[in-house]
Amino acid sequence: MTALAGIIILGILAQWIAWKLKIPAILPLILTGLLFGPISTFLTEDGSKWIETLYNPVTDSGLFLDKSFFYFVSLAIGIILFEGGLTLKHKEISDVGPTIMKLITVGSLITFIGAGILAHLIMGLSWAISFQFSGLIIVTGPTVISPILRNLSINRKVATVLKWEGILIDPIGALVAVLVFEFIIAGISGEHFTLHAIKEFGKIVIIGTSFGFSAAYFFRYLIKKELVPHYLLNVFTLALVLAVFVISDEMAHESGLLAVVIMGMVLGNLDVPKLKEIVNFKESLSILLISILFITLSANIEVKHLELLKDYRIALLFFAVVFILRPISVFVSTRGSNLTTNEKLFISWIGPRGIVAAGIASLFGLKLIGKIDGAEYITPLVFMVVLGTVLINATTAKLVAKLLGIIQETPKGYLFVGANNASILIGKYLKKNNQDVYFVDSSKEHVTRAKNAGLLAFKMDIFAEELEDIAELGEVGYVMAMTPSAAVNKYTIEKLKHKLKSGHLLRYITSEEVLGDDATIPKEGLFSCSDDYINVSEVVRDYPHIHEVKLKSGEHFNEIISKIYEQISCVPLFIKRSNGDLTIISSKCDDLKIQEGDILVYIGKEAEKQY
Repeated sequence: MTALAGIIILGILAQWIAWKLKIPAILPLILTGLLFGPISTFLTEDGSKWIETLYNPVTDSGLFLDKSFFYFVSLAIGIILFEGGLTLKHKEISDVGPTIMKLITVGSLITFIGAGILAHLIMGLSWAISFQFSGLIIVTGPTVISPILRNLSINRKVATVLKWEGILIDPIGALVAVLVFEFIIAGISGEHFTLHAIKEFGKIVIIGTSFGFSAAYFFRYLIKKELVPHYLLNVFTLALVLAVFVISDEMAHESGLLAVVIMGMVLGNLDVPKLKEIVNFKESLSILLISILFITLSANIEVKHLELLKDYRIALLFFAVVFILRPISVFVSTRGSNLTTNEKLFISWIGPRGIVAAGIASLFGLKLIGKIDGAEYITPLVFMVVLGTVLINATTAKLVAKLLGIIQETPKGYLFVGANNASILIGKYLKKNNQDVYFVDSSKEHVTRAKNAGLLAFKMDIFAEELEDIAELGEVGYVMAMTPSAAVNKYTIEKLKHKLKSGHLLRYITSEEVLGDDATIPKEGLFSCSDDYINVSEVVRDYPHIHEVKLKSGEHFNEIISKIYEQISCVPLFIKRSNGDLTIISSKCDDLKIQEGDILVYIGKEAEKQY
């Protein structure tokens, strides 16, 4: 009881430390497991561990019997991957989908073959063990990548590629590792492997995919028909995920991981009521499971296995896999994509391994020890790669992103809430001036119109939790609420003010605020103190053009603004600085600093020459 409670307490403490230090939680979790596992044997009188993962009949201690631990690890990884699948939105990959597919196919193949050859040549391991190792390190860890991305303001393309690769590649890596394991077992038992492998591969893909799709649509049907009460929603989802995993796995060994990832990904892209509640519950559950898993897995390592890491060849293998093989796989997979060289270099640098690699390595390592020479190297080698890549990526990601110029200390992208004639016209101007622009609207027609104008737009309920996900994109620095509804515009500002790091949230002022005095004009008012949605829409209808006028001084700007306010045919938008930066003009622009050479950008009727 003490050990089990201690693991949970230590796990959450490690998660808190990771949050405080802004590092992936896997790092303090693994170190905690090693400290209370193999390292603690040097501190106890009888050489026992403070945390004994597997039952030890000599000391009559331990949390799990051998098989029950294997089952727990498998089910826990399934739940974690399901939660990851829920976060994958197909609209995120409109411009990087082919790149992601190549990374999880071509990139995986390069890593598998390359790491297998390197392990054989450098470590002298048998081909079977070498390729078992390489199959296990194909995966990158979504549980590691997500915290890294959360603490970086990098562009959307790179963040999306890393996020999707990390989640989708996990079941692929698990599948490859299982096939190699089956090959080894078949070789030991003298069975013919080739036909067996083809059959197993086909069964895993077909059963895993079909079960995942079917379960997702079945679950949506239950929720839409309100056949699951609200108080049972989260636990019912958990039970269904476990059922899908187990049934799929029984029909085709190791197809469960693929099934739950597919189920999560399909659900995340369907119109499912209360989905955000499920995501929040699964996220909390995943944090708990990750904490328990990493501590118990690392605590299960023996001192004799850690001593194997003294071999200098292991450091050489690590260097080759991380600093040579990963860049090769990334650059080959992203050839012909719209990623820049610096973006490819950053993706090459960020390749941490996570829970799937560590979990499956522990399972297969234990199963193969004593059956084939070199099997004792599997677990420590994989944990070395996991710990090493996490340590390097967690401590250097921000520095490398800065050096490569893909980090934005102050994000400058624009998120428009409401895709109407005015916002689309302004969005096109911003895009023409090399700004990143995003649109969200609940109307399919409006979204289509924005897309036809060459803009990136998403159909989304403004009141949905997904709006927060879009606003958290590394590139979004400004939110402009421009819908015809004053309530929606106010709601948008209130909802996102704690999510947006820059704090630049602006909205149309209301008709009541227009008619009031200066005291009623809100600080988040957009453009002018005399134009609400109706006024701006009428200006755009009559004069759908954006103009620029060069400013001589602050007095010149105030003179023009005063004349604009006297008319009903112009609306001020931005101040374009000499370096190309744009400053949004708000309803209260008293503190706006103007320098000679700045440009006033306005919409509507072209100003007279004396302006």
